[in-house]
Amino acid sequence: LPLSQAYLDAFATIDGDPNQFLAVMTDGDEIIGTLQITFIAGLSLRGARRGQIEAVRVAEHRRSEGLGQRLFEWAIEKCRERGCRVVQLTTDKSRLDAHRFYDRLGFKASHIGYKLEL
Repeated sequence: LPLSQAYLDAFATIDGDPNQFLAVMTDGDEIIGTLQITFIAGLSLRGARRGQIEAVRVAEHRRSEGLGQRLFEWAIEKCRERGCRVVQLTTDKSRLDAHRFYDRLGFKASHIGYKLEL
């Protein structure tokens, strides 16, 4: 499957799922940031709904302008609106700057995550 087709297929799947939300931040015609929220129903925490934030990107030439914080504040509010009691994310262990950013936003490194590539 060509890479561009894989992205188009993924986008179609996400677009058709009401528990997925793709956000794009723009400045005029320029895309300067993106993120994806997945709304997850669960049995933990007395059936709490969670918001999983992923694929956060800010254009390299626009970093250090507070855009990431604005994206996260907006996403957290969307999670509140959807009734989420928890907002969560994963991050690569090596991304120390990102960890400090998430700490400043109030996230806590409360769990250890594991992945199994298939």
